[in-house]
Amino acid sequence: MTAHTGTGTAEALNDQLAKLDLSDRLAFVTSLGGRSVFTTSLGIEDQVITAAIAAGRLPIVVATLETGRLFPETLALIDETEAHFGLAIERYHPLQDDIDAYAAQYGLNGFYDSVEARHACCAARKLKPLQRALEGASFWITGLRRGQSGNRADTPFAEFDAERGLIKINPLADWDIERIRAFAAENAVPVNPLHARGYPSIGCEPCTRAIKPGEPERAGRWWWENDEKRECGLHVPDAALPSLESSSL
Repeated sequence: MTAHTGTGTAEALNDQLAKLDLSDRLAFVTSLGGRSVFTTSLGIEDQVITAAIAAGRLPIVVATLETGRLFPETLALIDETEAHFGLAIERYHPLQDDIDAYAAQYGLNGFYDSVEARHACCAARKLKPLQRALEGASFWITGLRRGQSGNRADTPFAEFDAERGLIKINPLADWDIERIRAFAAENAVPVNPLHARGYPSIGCEPCTRAIKPGEPERAGRWWWENDEKRECGLHVPDAALPSLESSSL
């Protein structure tokens, strides 16, 4: 798939998905053929997508990036989700050599010291495992929503990811958090108990705090950095997969 063809396909698909509900959006994508992979962080929006995949028995691979620094509550929810929905969640771990190289260069918790060091940690623990999870995929399904942050305010339903050569599908792009919570409650979807403790967006434990009243949903992620820099690279356009030695992350 060329970038031009991929972009045109994504734009056409975006228009089609806008007319459908969540279940039909997912089913339509699978009807196009190719390998579809949904990467879940086990947050409430991702749990809603998992529920829709399970309800429709859709041929979508469900995968998670088990970074090695997740909250115990998140790890427990992986097993609970598999049991609840009767599906398997593929786990992708960072390579020990990458973790060792990071620690040698920055220290185990060096991500607090600079944006460069934090991006390098995300590269080792998230971006490289993601690359393995998406091998051979035509469609990458995510839980991105427009209401999560200013960086995501224009999230489309479908977009071409030129770096990875696939189409990214964001089936909840137009859902707000109230709709997400209502769906989860009405359908008995298991959710991370951290949500009830002030964590609307949950990532690695050392890099996530509860938010304060009035703060945006993702304010608790990498809270020590400036807002415009607080992404890990998974969903930033043209974000190159960095080496641990790179200083341009």
